[in-house]
Amino acid sequence: MSSELININLIIADRPYPLKVKPEEEEMVRNAAKQINQKVKELQDLYAAKDKQDFLAMSALMYAVEAATLKKQNQSSGQTIEQKINDIAQLLQDFS
Repeated sequence: MSSELININLIIADRPYPLKVKPEEEEMVRNAAKQINQKVKELQDLYAAKDKQDFLAMSALMYAVEAATLKKQNQSSGQTIEQKINDIAQLLQDFS
């Protein structure tokens, strides 16, 4: 993996954003920008607001809630796995 950064230009909600990213992250960053643009378009189709800033804010909120939900699920899942491992370890100790 390279530590050098490359320049890319993204258009998000009709505004250009020049960025420097790691080459291995370029595809992920471009996909994220594409998802944001798709979400903005969906919201534009649903609501009559004219300011794209409103759609960007709502998109950011939706993605932040999704990220928080996934984080909570992962933490819960991690605790469940840890508990199962502890239960198995206890069974092994009891057995020996």
